[in-house]
Amino acid sequence: MSDPTDVSGAPGAHADARHTMHHETSVAPSMEHDITDGGPEMVQFVDGDGNRLATCEANAPYAQIVEDMTSEDAQAMYRDLVLVRRMDAEGHALQRQGELGLWPSLLGQEAAQVGAGRALKKQDYAFPGYREHGVAWCRGVDPVNLLGMFRGVNHGGWNSNENNFHLYTIVIGNQMLHATGYAMGMQRDGVVGTGDPERDAAVMAFTGDGGTAQGDYNEAMVFASVANAPVVFFVQNNQWAISEPNYKQFRIPPYQRARGFGFPGVRVDGNDVLAVYAVSKAAMDAARAGQGPTLIEAFTYRMGAHTTSDDPTKYRIASEVDIWREKDPIKRMRGFMETKGHADPAFFEQVEAEADELAARIRRECQQMPDPEPVTMFDKVYAEPHPVVDAEREEFVAYQASFVEGGAN
Repeated sequence: MSDPTDVSGAPGAHADARHTMHHETSVAPSMEHDITDGGPEMVQFVDGDGNRLATCEANAPYAQIVEDMTSEDAQAMYRDLVLVRRMDAEGHALQRQGELGLWPSLLGQEAAQVGAGRALKKQDYAFPGYREHGVAWCRGVDPVNLLGMFRGVNHGGWNSNENNFHLYTIVIGNQMLHATGYAMGMQRDGVVGTGDPERDAAVMAFTGDGGTAQGDYNEAMVFASVANAPVVFFVQNNQWAISEPNYKQFRIPPYQRARGFGFPGVRVDGNDVLAVYAVSKAAMDAARAGQGPTLIEAFTYRMGAHTTSDDPTKYRIASEVDIWREKDPIKRMRGFMETKGHADPAFFEQVEAEADELAARIRRECQQMPDPEPVTMFDKVYAEPHPVVDAEREEFVAYQASFVEGGAN
């Protein structure tokens, strides 16, 4: 094992991190801005080639978290990045081959999701949007379960309370209110600020930059602030809200907007898994301790389409994608590990082999998913029996039976 002081994963976070999460920047007169440069206020620990950056004002509050990580920690994080990307690629391929109705890819955002997901403790609760496949992986949700909804055979496929990972939320921004309410419930249950690290809990809610324009998102900020709720809002700023650049969504970066609601905001390099982990850990530690909410803006990029029904070549230029390709989170993490001697070639080969096995299992089990009986679409529409739903079910059953009676196959 080489020097363990160059990677991330410390069990503790600086108490003063909360007081340094605001990094002020001037707002340019033009609404347009450089979407490839996060600015000097962005927390970052490795560059695009994996070179360890010197400690500076932006990353100093989180440096100890990074320095305490071991080679084993680095290997586990790299493995997550590779397997999550392979799982995502398989989902995309399955949709293109007609096995899924839709797939929202996370290509390019693996570090943002793995770094945040690994900062959560078992007792914490995560509220995703619909692209958080990497967070689901970190919470122990079987990737095959993610495919059920997009295949149209279930409504989510997992028990959210088994992994403290809520079902996907398609209504953009709605999960932020759910998360805030759940966090306020944690306060009332007495599991916040007790000083017991095995008991204190908090919530992390995920959305994209487009979600910040939703009313639900902003209402959640208000409630979280005035209630001092133990919730971390994690905004993956991937630069595009479907086909709209984010300068049409807001005039100042999402992390700066947190100040208007009365709590800290911080921008982190969303393609640097070490930085994302460190910032997320500090924010979650503060929330569990009863210090209230934090907004994290992960400055990243959506390398693929918004979903498989989208064509990004219609609204963005190839040179922009090329710039971000050089910031690839897996490439830079591998470069960092090779430079510091945190893994040998055999490790990287083993991870690739494991990724192949995972992809084969996902494909096989996806294709083996049984189709539900059509009549089950009427089940659980309401908690209690409902006369209108009952009547519709009977009508549907009779309609289906008419085909059998008529000799149709």
